[in-house]
Amino acid sequence: MDGLNLANNTEVINRLRQRLAPVDLAESLIDTIEGQQEKARKAAVLLPFFLQDNELHLVLIRRASTLRSHSGEIAFPGGKVDPTDHSVVMTALREAHEEIGLQPELVQPLGVLDPVFTVVSNYLITPVVAYLPQGVGELVLQESEVAELVIVSLARLADPSIAHTEQWTRNNQTRTVHFYDYGHHRIWGATGRIIASLFDLLTPHDS
Repeated sequence: MDGLNLANNTEVINRLRQRLAPVDLAESLIDTIEGQQEKARKAAVLLPFFLQDNELHLVLIRRASTLRSHSGEIAFPGGKVDPTDHSVVMTALREAHEEIGLQPELVQPLGVLDPVFTVVSNYLITPVVAYLPQGVGELVLQESEVAELVIVSLARLADPSIAHTEQWTRNNQTRTVHFYDYGHHRIWGATGRIIASLFDLLTPHDS
């Protein structure tokens, strides 16, 4: 990626800290989009960065094939906001703990990306980006929801040869759909949009 050395882990984490919206602004970001999608259900996902072989990696999951919604798809750990959740960060941490056994005390939230609206399932998803300075710890998958843990290298994910976009039209609205073919996994949908948003954040912009 031009202008940013993805092999420089400190530089990447610092760039994220600088450009992500602070977690305490998450609700105001949701309110802005929720005004356009009044009936959307709120959800949050966690984008957990950690070092493996001295490279930054992200934790994703492959959803169980038995799930009614988005079965078999690659996603970030996460789920819908519960009434008892005090924030979307709490939602992301709780869901990551339930789905993959990630201990909340290992997680340092860095900030949030802009919420993503899913047309098919009617969710407004807040991506919470985090760093795991001590690694992922011992993970235990919730087999009823998670079929597989998918660990991806940030540098490999940024390879333009594995990415492409398509224009899809639904209800007379055309939108860009992002695809990433990572090994035998195809990442797309809301997860693809979140990854594209992440890379846009990491790309230098002319002042």
